[in-house]
Amino acid sequence: MAKNLKQKAASGMMWTSIQKFVKMSIQFILGIVLARLLTPFDYGCIGMLAIFITLADTFIDGGFGSALIQKKRPTQVDYSTIFYWNMALAVLMYSILYFSAPAISRFYEIPLLCDVLRVQGLILFVYALNLIQRNQLKKQLKFKILAIVRIVTSIVNLIITVTMAYLGFGVWALVAQNLIGAIVPAIFFWFYIKWRPSFVFSWQSFKSLFNFGFFIFLTHLINNFCSKLTGLLIGKVYSPQTLGYFSKAMRTENLASNTLSSVMTSITYPLYAEVQDDKKRLGNMIKRLTTSIAYLTFPILSIMMMTAKPVFLLLYSERWLESVPYFQVLCLVGLANCLQAVNTQSIAAIGKSKTMFYWTLVKRTVGLTFVVGGLFTYGMWGLLIGVIIYNWFCYFVNIGLVSKHIGYKWTQQLLDLAPMTFTSALFAAITYFGVTWMNLNVYLDGALKFAIFMTLYLGYTLLVKPDPALYLWSIIPSKFKFWEHRK
Repeated sequence: MAKNLKQKAASGMMWTSIQKFVKMSIQFILGIVLARLLTPFDYGCIGMLAIFITLADTFIDGGFGSALIQKKRPTQVDYSTIFYWNMALAVLMYSILYFSAPAISRFYEIPLLCDVLRVQGLILFVYALNLIQRNQLKKQLKFKILAIVRIVTSIVNLIITVTMAYLGFGVWALVAQNLIGAIVPAIFFWFYIKWRPSFVFSWQSFKSLFNFGFFIFLTHLINNFCSKLTGLLIGKVYSPQTLGYFSKAMRTENLASNTLSSVMTSITYPLYAEVQDDKKRLGNMIKRLTTSIAYLTFPILSIMMMTAKPVFLLLYSERWLESVPYFQVLCLVGLANCLQAVNTQSIAAIGKSKTMFYWTLVKRTVGLTFVVGGLFTYGMWGLLIGVIIYNWFCYFVNIGLVSKHIGYKWTQQLLDLAPMTFTSALFAAITYFGVTWMNLNVYLDGALKFAIFMTLYLGYTLLVKPDPALYLWSIIPSKFKFWEHRK
């Protein structure tokens, strides 16, 4: 059993890694091209509407996707019941968005947003149509299929979105990007997965899944609302352009911090569900994942913070330089976010959805107090400081829950993370202060900081051989270790 799970984890991580890195490369290219073809106003318009689309999608999922994965043997009746429920909610949510679109555009005082919201809202039907198929693939740990579909989707998205932006479609290119990202995999999943709904709706099945899924739904609803509220506040209090700068900084930071960590977190929930009854194994799994994520992500974010200005100049042009300070602050947020999902998913996997919901209320209430209070007291910088406090507070609450319900003590988790945290901070300080005093050209300054930091970090890895590095090496399939074959 343990060996089989490790093989599944290794296979899932390998294919998810391939998909993530290909997708990251395509998004990287797409972000560079769109930044030169579109304006901060275009990005700001999409950012203003994100909260409405996200909340509507949360209602459609309703936590039932997680409930279907958590349930060990879901039946055809379970799947069919949730499918019809999701489709009905999609109709309801889209109707609400459609008729409220004029009021939302008046709220922001941008008439264009009415049509944009009505078109982008169509994505809700796509999500509802293929939720079951996506969750079946995840539950069966078929990450190879998921990876191939997402790679193809990214390529199609790149071609169509860049063409529309080049032809002058403006914000509609970003709308198309979101729609295509949902439609292409939905078409594939519908024809690849042979599952079809039966003409049955069982209230008994609905209630059994609802008991778990309802609190997952409330948790996701609160989390998604709070995560998108920042964009709503910036767009209303400031301008679409300011929100556009913030959105570009956030997208770039997510590309830097989430790509590697999401390789692991995308496979953790179904793996956690497999060992939910063995707390010791679950605790060991959390330790492996958190330390490995920290080992990979902390140095990346350190480098990105130090080289933010030359990176934005090189990739996006001077038009986006106002995003740089936002990006550097968000990197501090990314350090917390890259660790949060590993802990949160473990609590969901053992069936503590009600506990998650109650503590989510606490986390978000405290967090929003800092964010909103910071905005109206100190402006944009107050908001950013509030976001940092908010996300780190959430992380400490999450490891406290893991400590209580799984037994992997929060003090031990912090001690396990200490070597990566200290090493990254030390090497970043040496690099920053060692290069900054030279007053070099902005590009040369960035290149030298990158080279020095990476030399220090790789040297540390080779000399000390930290446990996360050895673990990551052990799960790489031998056929990919080309240099070992040459020995």
